[in-house]
Amino acid sequence: MPDQAVLIPDGEPVLRVMPMPADMNGNGDIFGGWVMAQCDIAAAIPAMRRARGRIATVAVNSFLFKQPISVGDIVSFYAEIVRVGRTSITVDVQVFAERHPANPLVVKVTEAQFTYVAINDDGSKREVPAAT
Repeated sequence: MPDQAVLIPDGEPVLRVMPMPADMNGNGDIFGGWVMAQCDIAAAIPAMRRARGRIATVAVNSFLFKQPISVGDIVSFYAEIVRVGRTSITVDVQVFAERHPANPLVVKVTEAQFTYVAINDDGSKREVPAAT
């Protein structure tokens, strides 16, 4: 699949990381599970802020790997809340990789959607507070 430059979402990424050789799979690309874990962390940040407290991942609604990620790519995760229910928060994540430092190219590598539920200290569901 050829690299194609894309427009990055407005604002700052909620998370930016550089994968290391220990994050590679047997084919030399970054392991999909590593990408999924980073997306869950990135999506949880705005969800936790909106819930004003503890949350738990209840669903990975969608996950699409568009292009592989390589060691040395600078990977940026943009997360946006797309729905707030009584106890749940749904977040879209878009992931971009900046490649080739000598001739930089930014490509969209992954997109996903997660749903979280706001929880109390004992793990029981609680209502998401009204927006302020």
